[in-house]
Order: sequence, then C-alpha cells, then structure tokens
Amino acid sequence: MLRAPLIPKHPNGCPYLQLAPMEGVGDRCFRKAMASIGGFDEAVRDFIRVPKNAHIPSLAAEYQADELAPIPLAAQLMGSDPELMAMAAQAMESQGALRIDVNCGCPSNTVTGRGAGSSLLKDPNFLLEVGLAVVQAVSIPVTIKMRSGFEDTSLFKENLLAAQETGVRYITLHPRTKADGYGPPARWDLIAEAKSILRIPVVGNGDILTVENALEMLRLTRCDALMIGRGSVINPFIFHQIKAHFSKKTYQPQWADLIRYFNVYLEEMPPDMHMKSKVCKLKQLLGFFFKGNAQLLNFRNDVLRSQYLDPNDLMDYALPILKEHLRGLSSSSQEAHNQRDQEDDEENPK
Repeated sequence: MLRAPLIPKHPNGCPYLQLAPMEGVGDRCFRKAMASIGGFDEAVRDFIRVPKNAHIPSLAAEYQADELAPIPLAAQLMGSDPELMAMAAQAMESQGALRIDVNCGCPSNTVTGRGAGSSLLKDPNFLLEVGLAVVQAVSIPVTIKMRSGFEDTSLFKENLLAAQETGVRYITLHPRTKADGYGPPARWDLIAEAKSILRIPVVGNGDILTVENALEMLRLTRCDALMIGRGSVINPFIFHQIKAHFSKKTYQPQWADLIRYFNVYLEEMPPDMHMKSKVCKLKQLLGFFFKGNAQLLNFRNDVLRSQYLDPNDLMDYALPILKEHLRGLSSSSQEAHNQRDQEDDEENPK
C-alpha cells in the first residue's frame, strides 16, 4: 500500500518549491543568504560524502537541522557502501533530519571514480541495494535525486523503477546524463516520461531560470514540485516571483532584501577562511547575479577582474553598480534603506 505523498500542495496551485543542493555554490553561506530572503518551502543541504573509511560521528556534525529554521533542511548523502550509507542516515536522523536524500546524480569525476553519485546509475540493482539500505535504516522519509543516466539514457526506466522499489517517497530528476555534465539543455521530456512510469511523485529540476521556465516545466511534465538551483543564484527572488504568479499578485523585489542577502552571505563566511578565498567566493556569487540582468551584464567582467583583497571592499565597489543599473527593485525600499543607514550613523557616530 502506497503512503500519502510527502509533497504538499499550495491551495492556489503553486507547486512545492525547493532550493537545490549545489556543490561549490550552494553551501551554508548561500543557503543562509537565500533564507534571509525566503520564498522557498524547503532546502536540501549540499551532499555529505560517505567514504569507505567514514567516521560517522564526524559526518553527523556536518549537518544542522535547524540551520535555516523555520525552513526545513534535508540532509543529502553520497556514497557507495550500503552499510555505511545506512549508518550515516541514522546519524542524520539522530541530528533531527526530517528527510534523507540519496545522491545519485553528482557528475564529478572525483565522485564517480569512487563509485558514488551518478555512478550508481550504471547498475540499477546496485542503486536498489544502496537505496534499500538507507530506507530500511531510518523512520524518516527518504528520497533520491538522480540524473537520467551515466553515459546515456539506456537504463533510464530501469533506474527509475529500481529507485521506486527502494521505498523512497519521491524522486527528484535532473534530466541530464553524467556525460552531459551541465552543458546541453535539460531534457524535460524525460521528466514527463518519469511521471508516466512511476507511482510516486517526481520533482522536476534543471534549467529553471525564470518564472516562465517554471510554468513551462509544469505544463510539459506535470511534475509534482520544482527544485531550483542555478536559477536561484542568478535571481534570488525567483521563488517569490513564482509564488506571486500563482497568487495573481505583483511581487516587487526590495532593495533592503538584496542588501541583507549579500550581508548575510558575507557574515556566514567561515572566520578562518583565507581572505583571498572569501573574495573569490563573493566574485562567484556576483558573477552569477550579474548574469541575470541585461544592464548588469555589461559590468560583470569588471567585477570579476577587480583586484580587491577584502570582500567588503569588493562589495562596496559592486553596490553602486547594482543601485544604478538594477531594474525592478523598489525605489521606495532604497529610500527606506538609505534612511535606516542615516539613523544608524546618528545612533552610532564614527
């Protein structure tokens, strides 16, 4: 007997919206910055690697269930040893995880060379073994995030059915193969095919960069929810914009929210991180953000090639560019922000 779907539905028809795990981009800094803006219903932590010599207590310490409270944060595990994956899942459950996601999608050669990530898609029977071990080890829901195949999609149906057979509550599908990397367009037709094959829900992921993309994926695939990764780095307001569409309201991004987003990102950088690394991280974030606006795109290379040694100095350089050229942010919000700055200066004279 099938359990009730884990994915809730918004009354106005808006799909459940998830912030995707993204290696190298979607770390704690980014998640906290996005949570300061909000709009998404749930986030998935970037994967926690479970190596052959895994020290389970150390892995458990990498996950904090209340990191984004009140927004839930799922734990994602990546490994190829069924027993260790099961033990890691139990550790995440003891840390308060509400959901465990099994990574069957990472295309990194370092990962796949160790038999993890999208390597699990080479053998549906092994995918079944790993998935079953995790599902049977915990009482909380388990899900799987997968690609459409390793070298090709020849085992696509077999992998889907194996994943379903594990007892996971739903599958998130990024419809590119490992060989595709992030290059060719995501094949949304495969999400539609997965919906026709499976009895459990399917979350659509891949190439959702705009509200229009989100609506088109829903129309073409009939998927049960949306997971957005790169689109949220380019436009951190995308979740609010999607929800506004279904609410038949106009969403006006606020300058104060954008300022807070960048400030939180800077504040959450590890204090022991080298200053040069902090500057590089901020450049990465700004590089994505400047991609999302035709006006800002002209200044992207200037920002990326700048020689600032402190991330705060880089931010001081970028903010006037954002203020002058960003369209769609509330001017009244900018005035309110400036007023707050003035009040802060009066209360805390330098």
